[in-house]
Amino acid sequence: MNDKSYTIWDSMSDNALSEQIGHFIKHYRLQQNKTQEEVATKAGMSRSTLSLLERGETVTVASLIQVLRVLDLLHVMDSFKILATISPIAIAKKEKEKRQRARNNKDNDENESEW
Repeated sequence: MNDKSYTIWDSMSDNALSEQIGHFIKHYRLQQNKTQEEVATKAGMSRSTLSLLERGETVTVASLIQVLRVLDLLHVMDSFKILATISPIAIAKKEKEKRQRARNNKDNDENESEW
């Protein structure tokens, strides 16, 4: 996929997005020189279910994940990672709580050596 393709996702219909996923699966299956029957068998589904997926028809998310696993494409799941973020306000509060200077403590003055 090229960088330009990322800009059109929100303007695509659900059907067009499903077809794009199907083209993605078919492209990588053919690139790996695997038949629909091979991939479907390893994914634990019928060949017709895989065919539906490749055509952009409705299949379960579980079926999609099984096919991604068989084609060694689970790395696409990285897009679904949730990264922990800290709000700018929380960062500002933490910065405000940091010590700005050291203070002499009266208890420490008695224990200090006189050198």
